[in-house]
Amino acid sequence: MLSQVAPFLHLFVQAVASFEKLREDIDRQPLIDGTDTSGLRLSEAEGGFEFQDVSFTYPSRPEILVLDKITISLPAKKHTALVGLSGSGKSTIAGLVTRLYDPTEGQILFDGNDLRDVNLRDLRGFCSLVQQEPSLLDRSLLENIAHGLINSSNPSHGHLKETLLSSVLADLASEVREGQEIMAAAKARSPELVEIVNLVQKAAALADADGFISKLQHGYGTSVGSSGRLISGGQKQRVSLARALVKDPAVLILDEATASLDSRSEQRIQKAISNISTGRTVITIAHRLSTITSADNIIVMHKGNLVEQGDHATLMAKNGTYADLVNLQSLGSASAKNTTSTGDTARKSDQVSLTDTENEKGSLSRDHLGKQENTQVSTTEAPVADSIEEEEEPETPRKSLWALVKGYGPAVRPHLLMVFVALLGASIVGGAFSGEAVIFGNTVGSLTPCKSPDSIRSRGDFFGLMFFVLAIIEFFANLASWAGFGWVSEKFVYTVRVLSFRSLFEQDLQWHQSKGRTPAMLLSYITRDGNALAGLSGSVIGSLFSISVNLVAAIILTHIIAWKIALVCLSLVPLLLGAGLMELHVLGKFEERHETAYTKSVDIGTEAITSIKTIASLSLEEETLRTYRRSLKGPRQETFKVTLQASLCQAITYFLGNCVNALAYWWGAKQIIAGTYTQTQFLIVVFSLLVSALLWSQMFALAPELSNARAAMARILSLIEIGSDKMQGRIHCPSLTDPIEKDLEAKVEPKPTLPAGASSVQFRDVHFAYPARPDIKVLSGLSLDIRPGTFCALVGPSGAGKSTIISLVERLYKPESGGIVIDGVDVTKHHDVTFRDTIALVPQESVLFEGSIKFNIGLGARPDHEATMEEIEEACKLANIHEVIIGLPESYNTLCGPNGNQFSGGQKQRLSIARALVRKPKLLILDESTSALDAESEKLLQDGLEKAARGVTVIAIAHRLHTIRKADTIFLIEAGQCIDHGSHEELLERSESYRANVMHQTVAT
Repeated sequence: MLSQVAPFLHLFVQAVASFEKLREDIDRQPLIDGTDTSGLRLSEAEGGFEFQDVSFTYPSRPEILVLDKITISLPAKKHTALVGLSGSGKSTIAGLVTRLYDPTEGQILFDGNDLRDVNLRDLRGFCSLVQQEPSLLDRSLLENIAHGLINSSNPSHGHLKETLLSSVLADLASEVREGQEIMAAAKARSPELVEIVNLVQKAAALADADGFISKLQHGYGTSVGSSGRLISGGQKQRVSLARALVKDPAVLILDEATASLDSRSEQRIQKAISNISTGRTVITIAHRLSTITSADNIIVMHKGNLVEQGDHATLMAKNGTYADLVNLQSLGSASAKNTTSTGDTARKSDQVSLTDTENEKGSLSRDHLGKQENTQVSTTEAPVADSIEEEEEPETPRKSLWALVKGYGPAVRPHLLMVFVALLGASIVGGAFSGEAVIFGNTVGSLTPCKSPDSIRSRGDFFGLMFFVLAIIEFFANLASWAGFGWVSEKFVYTVRVLSFRSLFEQDLQWHQSKGRTPAMLLSYITRDGNALAGLSGSVIGSLFSISVNLVAAIILTHIIAWKIALVCLSLVPLLLGAGLMELHVLGKFEERHETAYTKSVDIGTEAITSIKTIASLSLEEETLRTYRRSLKGPRQETFKVTLQASLCQAITYFLGNCVNALAYWWGAKQIIAGTYTQTQFLIVVFSLLVSALLWSQMFALAPELSNARAAMARILSLIEIGSDKMQGRIHCPSLTDPIEKDLEAKVEPKPTLPAGASSVQFRDVHFAYPARPDIKVLSGLSLDIRPGTFCALVGPSGAGKSTIISLVERLYKPESGGIVIDGVDVTKHHDVTFRDTIALVPQESVLFEGSIKFNIGLGARPDHEATMEEIEEACKLANIHEVIIGLPESYNTLCGPNGNQFSGGQKQRLSIARALVRKPKLLILDESTSALDAESEKLLQDGLEKAARGVTVIAIAHRLHTIRKADTIFLIEAGQCIDHGSHEELLERSESYRANVMHQTVAT
């Protein structure tokens, strides 16, 4: 029996290893515990902070001093602005104020109390932080904004906490999606819910978010998707700002809170913030200096040190660092005539921004409503899908066993020799059990007092030797079986994982973001499903085949030796087999039914980890844990039910195995008494059937692994088949027939000859609506002509269609009608995507991969070229990031961390620009590529881009108009159409809306 434990050993080893990893995390004591109830409790706060000789280094880079013994004051009930170069420590101060980190040295006082002594939940209850890269949770807009109320320090919000922590808000959002009016549905539930809805709507209005929300089909019930990916960067910032304002905080911290907004929206929000700033502490971090001219105190930082401080007028009079930054962002005008014109506009600008508010709100949703853009690809505009709950759930593919064998057979074909060796070994192992039965029966039959001692000794020696020989044979047979199947299994799983990963890349954006697909669910093809296949290790597969061979051998042997006994005993085999198959069926149904349910809990867990900064700053730990528990409640109850059913089937299997044993002894004894068979024949039959019954019980004990593996095989095969059907361009997705060695290398088809020189782009009467919302026109007859080697800019309000234009240039979507001609070729009529080789895109939300700086920048090189170190350094110099990199201890080998979290927002943007420049593109697309940069870094970067862009066509989207004032052509995009185009000076003279935008961003000197 001990030998039969072997197939299960790997399960125990995996469980122990997993538990050790979990235990290490479970037992870890956090240095800063957001759930701790100890510390100085504060019922009210003035909101003043004092930094006294504070130094700070991030735990991941203790050798880099971010703040160097800085002493500053952030007075209570005053507006303080922090400005300076990217990486100077501004966002670090925001993190220290909310105790996301503790200082390495020095002390931070909050209303005279050491920040470490103050109860953390109380501290964060008084503060609201709007991050530079806002993060939303995968809930409705209503729930996301209401999250700001959960840890509110306002006593009038205390009675709302239980409602906020329950599932009532999610239920209300679901009712809104079903067509009910939000306030009516809230009134039908509870007064607390009505109060929450009122507070949410008021905060949304202050954050200028009510305009686009009201235009959505389901309004506040609309889901924002994982990490808020279903809404644009500007909309995420509005919702994040509303979430911060909803609890009426004593301290409001704005870290580039309006960087993704157009100037009109920004001005409206700035006015709203100014109106509510009275009586509260406001800390603003900004690169767009026109937004902080009214601050009571402006602190200028450089490399973790205080350079100068004072109000705007004082700092301008000093003519120092701040004045230089202001001058760098000055737009100015081309002539005295324009100056007069803009002066008139200045007097009208407030009226323009207010009277046009409703019109702009109407346009905000046009580009957002239909678009389902991945944040890694796009940009300033993204759609709002109605609801993840409304989307059709991904169907679990059903495939017969034969279909799976046929589908995966080609993957095993290259290893047929090893499979044959493994099968031979497994067959020998299976037959050896019957050999043991024969030896055992003869051995016991020889041990009778009727025979002489010499005869017994002689027979014992002989059959003992036979057992020894059989043991040697089994050793080598098991070795061949387990090693052979294990080797083939590893190769097979490797192939499947590579092809699954490749197939995910071959699907278009619409596929990735439809039918409820989420990143966690898609990655489960490689992780969970891959692990399920890997669970079928060599020992498991070898044991299963050996058991099957043993059954056949036992049936044949027992019928030859004593068919009357065998026939009666085998009558129970169908029942034994039926119980096992029933267990497989029950577990299979469970796996199919609850794949989505468990995926939801994985999504929540993944989101909680990736959004930990947001969860910590809002004190959402309890709410997130409750949501996670609710997501597990249904699957947990069903798991308990299925476990009982499967256990019953397993018990029946073992029961029937013992029944075979009992029946064999009863019926065999009668046959011996009748003289039909000898004792030796009886023992051979009983031993064979007993071992077979035990082995079959053992095989069905592996039912959970078999069920999981079969479901995983069906899902993965369906994914790979989709990839094979969607081959496009030069990348050929290898089928399962391709050798393993070719799986890592994409097959390169002959490349078409691309014209030399800069690219030209023409949009010819393009109409477009996103597939998810075909009734919402995003582009309506758009025509553009971008000549080779020119610098062109797209300007317009959020939702006008600017990022849609970029998506179409990259051919991420196809237009409904019209043509998009790049270098004389209409890319909408061809499947070839090699034209992308000469295009480089810098998205607004920069994405870095986990790896070194050198690795990340090298990824930008053309597919047929590996960037040299010289090319990487040249690109970094042009992007004004080289000096920062060489100042790091490991220089270009410095790891970027997950999602580039080792760098500031501005540094990530410059690294993304360097990655684009290393490609030496013919067409360079910049989507708000400098929104996270300070004025000086932006100026140096602009100089580098001008140098790199010689002979290159550049398309830029910008809300900071001074970054595109040198553009050859500026296209004004509104409501999916180009309403005007010309140079900066030409538009300044003839376009009132453009002049208004210029004046909104002009810093008074």
